[in-house]
This record gives sequence, structure tokens and C-alpha cells, in this order.
Amino acid sequence: MAQRTVYQKHRTAQSQKDDVFRMWLGEEFAGSQEWKGRSTDTKVVSIPMAAVAAEPQDKNLIIQKEGKGRLYYRIGLNYAPLSLELKAVNYGFKVERKYDYVDEPGHVTKDKDGIWHFKLSHKVKITLTMTTNTRRYHVALCDYMPAGIEALNPALKGTISGAPQSSVSRNPYRYRWYDRFHWPEHQNLRDERAEAFRSLLWEGVYEWSYMARATTLGKFVVPPAYAEEMYSPENFGRCATERVIVEE
Repeated sequence: MAQRTVYQKHRTAQSQKDDVFRMWLGEEFAGSQEWKGRSTDTKVVSIPMAAVAAEPQDKNLIIQKEGKGRLYYRIGLNYAPLSLELKAVNYGFKVERKYDYVDEPGHVTKDKDGIWHFKLSHKVKITLTMTTNTRRYHVALCDYMPAGIEALNPALKGTISGAPQSSVSRNPYRYRWYDRFHWPEHQNLRDERAEAFRSLLWEGVYEWSYMARATTLGKFVVPPAYAEEMYSPENFGRCATERVIVEE
């Protein structure tokens, strides 16, 4: 649980002196890195989350460079939330999740408190809707399932279920080369999550759905489904935490 600053230095042929980079969080010295000669090495400075969250919380992060080399850096946070009840957020992606029945309406219901009820041994259709307002690269859409259900993978022999379905709406490029109906280039159905990937995603609204079966009785917390740019994870979004009860 720390704030990390990743440094990468590029040395040009005309710049031969050593470079030194220093960092402060507020008035506290956080660390330094030094490069000698030509280098494309990457180095990391980590700051404990306790220092980041300590008062005052409006501290500036200052990075100082000495030398003629070129500096590339990335600042990110590694953290774990204290509560299991997470709200939906949109930092580049809007993600929504919906559960539907497959055979009979009573197999999947939602009560007045927002808790989902699944009938044991029956199928559930999970639909994810992902919205982005700009072009994105190397996108991953991931849905974590409650422990009481299991995805039905049609690639496995003996599984009676349709393949995952996908569609695109409100996409300005849908009549060009872009595939509007089957937007994922790769998809995984795992024990605890389902995943869909696309290397280039234009702005628009994307749906992806798959089948699962309620296999275990009990009450379960459902982590949010989320989407992110894998190599720019600060561009992400998620739906809210939900609860599921699997009952007879």
C-alpha cells in the first residue's frame, strides 16, 4: 500500500554527465535516484500510504532533476479499500452489470433492498455494459463472480450453453472496418471471473454477456466489474459492489 513513482531516464549522445533526480512529498524528502552515462533503466521510489494520508493531506509531490538527460516518470497508487461496499466510479470507463433469468423469471430476482436472488442449479445470464467517450488502447473488461455461481464455458465438452455474446451501439465507426457485433478479440471464462479484451476500442457503448449457473447455496458479496486500459491503469471504471443469495 504505497504511492510509487517510476523513473526512466533516456541519455542522448550529446549529454554525457551524470543525472540525479530527487523527490519530496510536502516538506519530507522521499528519495533520490542517480544514473551514470547512457541508460534506459527503470527505478522505483515507494512512499508508504501512511505518509500519503497523513496531515496535511494537500501536500505537493515535487520532482527535481539535475543533468541534461531526459526523464520519463509515472505516478501511481497501490492500495486496498477498507470496505467491501464499493461505489461505482468512472475515470474513463462507465461499467454496468445486470443479471437475468434464462429459463423462468423466478430463477433470478432482485428484492427491494437491491439484493439478487438466484435459484440453485439454474442458469443466470450476466450482461456487462461498458461506455467510453474516447479512443482506448489495450482494454480489459473483467467481471468477478460471486462464489456461489460458475461460468458455463461452451468450449468445454458437455457444456450446454451458448457462446458469450457482444454488441456495440452509438459507435461512429460501426459501418467501417471496425467489428460492431463481436468486439472482443479475446475472452476468458475462469473459475472466479470472466474477461474480455480489445487492443483498440473506439468511443461508444459496448455490451458483453455470458452464462453461469448457481451451484452453491449461501450469501455472497459480488466484487465490482471493472474496465481499464492495461498499460494506463489510471484510466478505469467499475460498477458498485452487489450481494447475491443462492437459495433453493
